[in-house]
Formats: sequence, structure tokens, C-alpha cells
Amino acid sequence: MASFRSGKTIALGASVAVLAVATAPFQPLQAAPAPQTFPTDDPVIRAIWDEGMGEQSMVYDLSQALLDSIGPRLMGSPAYDRSADWLIANYERWGIEAERQEYGTWTGWERGVTHIDLLAPRVRSLEGMILAWSPGTDGPVEGDVVTLPDGAGADWDGWFAQVEGKFVATTFAEPTCREDQSWQDHATPESFQRMTEARNAARSAWQAVFQQFARAGGPERLEESGAVGVLTGRWSQGWGVDKIFSSQTRNIPSVHLSCEDYSLVHRLAAGGQGPRVRLQADAEFLGDVPAFNVVATIPGAELPDEYVVLSAHLDSWDGASGATDNGTGTIMMHEAMRILRAAYPNPRRTILVGHWGGEEQGLIGSTAFAADNPEVVDSLQAAFNQDNGTWRIDYIRMQGFLGAGRHFARWLEAIPPEITGHIELDVPGVPERGGSDHMSFICKPAPGFRLQSNYPDYRQYTWHTNRDTFDKIVFDDLRNNATLAAMLAYAASEDPERVAVTPRVLPEDPRTGQPGTWPQCRPPRRSAGG
Repeated sequence: MASFRSGKTIALGASVAVLAVATAPFQPLQAAPAPQTFPTDDPVIRAIWDEGMGEQSMVYDLSQALLDSIGPRLMGSPAYDRSADWLIANYERWGIEAERQEYGTWTGWERGVTHIDLLAPRVRSLEGMILAWSPGTDGPVEGDVVTLPDGAGADWDGWFAQVEGKFVATTFAEPTCREDQSWQDHATPESFQRMTEARNAARSAWQAVFQQFARAGGPERLEESGAVGVLTGRWSQGWGVDKIFSSQTRNIPSVHLSCEDYSLVHRLAAGGQGPRVRLQADAEFLGDVPAFNVVATIPGAELPDEYVVLSAHLDSWDGASGATDNGTGTIMMHEAMRILRAAYPNPRRTILVGHWGGEEQGLIGSTAFAADNPEVVDSLQAAFNQDNGTWRIDYIRMQGFLGAGRHFARWLEAIPPEITGHIELDVPGVPERGGSDHMSFICKPAPGFRLQSNYPDYRQYTWHTNRDTFDKIVFDDLRNNATLAAMLAYAASEDPERVAVTPRVLPEDPRTGQPGTWPQCRPPRRSAGG
């Protein structure tokens, strides 16, 4: 069959230059060995395997272009726009129709350089960056650092009166930035227990003070009182890894510091040792900008009004590159569509991919798509969503849909065991209560499924962190997952039966003792204001 591969040049869209992918001495994507035996003699499954697992695979080149050159894709940022242009340009070269589907607006914002230094009592450049949607500075600003007051019953009016011209450290200062596993492996049990007990007590004391701070006016009161900035730290419980989210201030900068740099500055301030910092941060608010999904379609030849949906969110937080949340999901589904166009260009049902916006702000893009495209939801055969990092897909829950397990059993039976041997099915399962874009379909109810890989490592080290970068991807697994997605889409498209949307009777909620209820859909959010 005709191939629509674009060779070794991955364009980055009209707004940026074409990126030529250089030939590197390290070649991570050698052709995979053919499986010992195929479970079926289906020529399309064989063609998908050859296209996805062989030398034609493009997951490395696509990932490098998206994650290194475009980088993180914060909702409302120019980088999100560039990533959409890049996807659409690739689809056009592969012979696949693709478009932006707008559903509202969002606050446009672009980050620049952040540089923050400790000036006293000693000099040290700190590891820090302003949080998303934080204002920048007008040139360098300096200030002493203060912490929240100790203990309950603080004179908050008096404390706020003293923060003018200062940076305020508002979050918990970790007593150790050594991960717990290291303590368990190397410390005595007594040392680990003492550290844990002291940390828990310190965190409880801080939480009590922070709750009072929030009731007293919190970040808004800091702005009104003339503070020059807010310092935060949110450790991810791993070596050098921090969660980086959005700013709670709109008039003064909020700066995230790494675990130890934040704790250093906090200790100096708490010890009365006069820490002073200098910050220069560039950022620009761009007004309201369009909010949109990127949707690409391979029309069905026999049942064009029934749909198989490949699903992954395109947006990311921007503390790093957004590699495993959700660059890998994006590339998995992007590559799956390329494979399908080459190996299965005339599907029985329409195959559609949704690269969703605003997932990190509450599943906004997929919720809007489900509301704005009822014909897809009402005629959905299956939606396959992926949104949790690298490693092979190893778990698929039937989400409480009776009969779905029977379809998956047939679909997976036709797929080589090199791919299916890692996968556990939860039949009939129960519907999830949150998590990712498959929930926008499940709540209808429509058959949406999460293709899930190992969670604990992802949650600790790359989920929303400053270390979610290209080097964390395992390309053998990404190639495997893209091939799996293409094979599942093919099998679901060809299935002679529709996947039923009969929900099971849910078990009793152990927290309330009440009968379980099906997840309910929320109205789509159309702007940052609501």
C-alpha cells in the first residue's frame, strides 16, 4: 500500500523554520525483530507491525522535533500554537485531513528568562523559575526574604504590614530533599523514623499556619501590602524533582525554587540570617487567545458515521518539556495515525484523533469536543486515550461497560504477543472519577478507555515536574505503544459489532455506604474566567 511518510525532515509549521533531523551516531530505533508467529494471518496487522515496529518508525524523530524544538505547550502560549501548526503540517504531508477546532478562549502568556540569585548572607545562583501565568519583573528587583509567622494566633495585620519590599516564602520547607527510598536503603530504621516523625510534625504545624494565612487574605493581601514577590517550593519526593504549576498572584511574580534552594532560603530567613535575593524574570501576557483542539480524520469507507477515536492531550505544564505528560501520548497517537494511513488507508469506520487542549486545566478541550460533536459521541465505537508517560501499556480497565471485555479479548487476540503479553485487562472494572480525557466520553456514557502504563515512577519523577524532558522517553516502548494504538483502532474499526454502552451496577461507595453512581459530565469551560 502507498506510504505517506515524510522521510527524515520534520517541519515545524508555517510559523517556524523547517527542522532537519540530523543523523546521530546513536541509533535508538533499530528494526524490531519479527514476532515468532503472528496470531492471525491478517495482512493489515502484518502491515501495521512492519510500519510501526520497523525502520519506518518515526517516534524518535517526531519526539525530538516536538519536545526539543517546540518544547512545553502551556495552554494559551505561542508554543501551543506552534505545536498545532506542526501537527497539522505533518498530517497534510501524510495525506490526512486535520484542523483546529476552536471552543473558546484562554489567557495568552509567554514566559521568558528567569534568573534568581541569593545575594546575602552569601552569593549563590538559585535554581528557580516563575510559575505559569505569573507576571515578570521590570528589570532586576531585590528584596529580603521573610517566612510566614510561627505558631497559631499570629497578628496577621501586623505581619502583612512588614512585608513591603520583601520576598515572602509561603510553602513548606522540606527538612530533607533526599528521597525516602534512599533513607530506607541506607539509614538505620531509627533514623528514618525520627526524620519522618519530625517532618510530619513540622508539616502539620506549617499547614495550620498556612490555613490562617489563606483566611487572612493570602496572595492577594501580599500584593496589596507591597511584597515584591512570592517564593514557593513543591518537592516531588525524588532526587532533584519538583512540581511546577501556576501562579496565585497576578501583580507580583511567583517563583518556584528547587527543593534545596527553597529550603536554604527558608532556613536562612527563619534563622534570622538576613537572606536577600535578586530576581529578573521576563513574561508577557498576550490577552485572550483562541482555545482549540487539533482534530485529524481518516474517513470510514463503509460506516463513515461511526467513529473510533485516538485521544491524547497536546497541552502541558511548562516547568520542563512536557515529554511524558503528554508528549509521549501525543506522539503515540500522531504516529498511530501515520501508520494507519500507510497500512489501512480505507478504514471501515471513521478513525479520528483528538489532540486536546486544556487537559491540565480540567479536561477542557475534550469536554468541549464531546459537547460540540454529539454525532461522534453518539456513534462512538471506542475511544483510546493515553496520558501517563513512558513504559509499555500494561493495563486497560473496561470502565464498567458490560460487554467491553469481550471486544477487547477479540481485538487483542489478533495482535502479536510481543505487544499484548504485558497487558492486564480489568473486566468489567469500574469507571474512573477523574484523571484524563477518556472521562469526557465515559460520563456520557460512551465507550472511552485509558491505555495505561506504569504509574508510580511517572507520578514521582516526570508528572508535572521540572525533569519531564526528552531523555526520559523509552523509545522501544513508545514505538510499541504507537503500534498497539494503530492495531486497536484497526480492530475496533473492523469489528462487526458495536461496543455496547451498558453500564454495570456499581458497588457501594465504601466512604459513604451509598450505592455507587456513574460519573456525571460537566458543562464545558469556554474561558479562563469560567
